[in-house]
Amino acid sequence: MASDKPVQASAEGHAPIADCLRASPRLFDNWILDKLSRVHWSMPLCFYVPLVVFLAGLSFETLDFVTICWTALSGYVVWTLTEYFGHRYLFHTEFPGTWGARFHFLLHGVHHAHPSDPLRLVMPPLMSAPIMILAFLLTIVLVGRPLAYPVFMGFVIGYLIYDMVHYSLHHIEFKSRGGRNLRRLHMSHHFHDAERGFAISAPWWDKIFGTAQSSAQ
Repeated sequence: MASDKPVQASAEGHAPIADCLRASPRLFDNWILDKLSRVHWSMPLCFYVPLVVFLAGLSFETLDFVTICWTALSGYVVWTLTEYFGHRYLFHTEFPGTWGARFHFLLHGVHHAHPSDPLRLVMPPLMSAPIMILAFLLTIVLVGRPLAYPVFMGFVIGYLIYDMVHYSLHHIEFKSRGGRNLRRLHMSHHFHDAERGFAISAPWWDKIFGTAQSSAQ
């Protein structure tokens, strides 16, 4: 498994590999946009935990506990599928032309170039908010109110789990067997085979869809 621990610079004077992995390169000439492209790992919690609490309140006003549980679980499952297919088919698609290459780099390529950048491991609100707005509107269309509230709550909870797990996989040395295995799978995606291991917080989808990393890595 690849390590995030610092390494020494080579005799030829190249920058240490760990420094390159942790680098946080400038992405935009506009300093405001560049600032907004970086976010502390706690920002999604500050931004979306109040939303989860609000949605829970709306849910309990009109629905019983069992209904809230199964609908929230369905929303969580939908998130895990969004996470998997978004990573596999959107984040890893290389679009044609100069603009396509730029879009791919901004969307996900920068993360593979600098995977331990601590300020680009969770989604900035500029990226996550449009996803959440679209998901909420689709949920209302598909299931209507009030079921949309717990379903969307589960979706948001799934997103928060994903962001926190993703950050942890790059910056925490896990003691548990499950945590170490998740980290091994994700590091294999980064450093061995980027065409496998697309599920971050829900690795069972890689097994179901035939994109699991080799157990030998």
